[in-house]
Amino acid sequence: MGEFKSGFVTVVGRTNVGKSSIINRIVGEKVSAVTSKTQTTRKNIKAIVNRTNSQIIFTDTPGVHKAKSKLSEVMNESAMKSIPEVDIIVYVIDSTSSKIDEKTLTKIKEANKNTILVINKIDLITPSRLAEIINEYKDLYEFSAIVPVSASNNKNIEELICEIERNLKVGPAYYDIDEYTDQTLRELAEETIREKALKLLQDEVPHGIYIEVTKMKKRKTQKEEKIFDIDATIYCLKDSHKGIIIGKQGSMLKRIGTYAREDLEKMLGDKINLKLWVKVKEDWINDLKMVNKFKSDEG
Repeated sequence: MGEFKSGFVTVVGRTNVGKSSIINRIVGEKVSAVTSKTQTTRKNIKAIVNRTNSQIIFTDTPGVHKAKSKLSEVMNESAMKSIPEVDIIVYVIDSTSSKIDEKTLTKIKEANKNTILVINKIDLITPSRLAEIINEYKDLYEFSAIVPVSASNNKNIEELICEIERNLKVGPAYYDIDEYTDQTLRELAEETIREKALKLLQDEVPHGIYIEVTKMKKRKTQKEEKIFDIDATIYCLKDSHKGIIIGKQGSMLKRIGTYAREDLEKMLGDKINLKLWVKVKEDWINDLKMVNKFKSDEG
């Protein structure tokens, strides 16, 4: 056995390139919200991977995008801020997009860290197109490695982990080996509820929602079973959105709650009693008090 290695790895790239999906594949636990909608990840979430000879601490950052609100500005700031502060950068691109993300590439060049280029969604392109992308990016920066993957098919994920391990330095385990995220249970609950809402709601609603867990209490039932009581509020921007989130006779809210409860029960290993409310908070995405909750506290 070699010496134990450890390090901090940030995963960066445009919105919707599959950063959270890749991290969830690597960790083997649901740490980040995963949906097909852009801007799913709103703040930097740590995921911890413990291997026989290493500990890798990942930060899944918000996707870089054109800022249209105070929330967007804070998300971009969090993503960019994480780049210089880590040991390894994993730069994820979408193989089906021809646009080069110049903004993130510039930051990577400035940071001058070991950077692994990950070309995701290779199941959607031909081998010849993949070869073209590799040649194109080889000329843009001296990457430590280029790893083509398919997060949806779990293809080459183990190769990616091994490549990250190769680039780690000898170091201690920063977290207990039983941990897989530094998020609190409250934050995990909020992320899970938001993920389900994003998956089920229409396109115009999701990014105007914000989840706040107002109660999280563990108790025992009369049969001595452990149960979590979780109360959460879904904030939205408009009355019309509130109607969509609740749905006909509460059907949509019930679906969001059911899917979130099922996921949380798997995560926490206990029964969940989840209650959801919906409230309108107009223009909260430009309310600094609420938006600052998404700021990275690193550095």
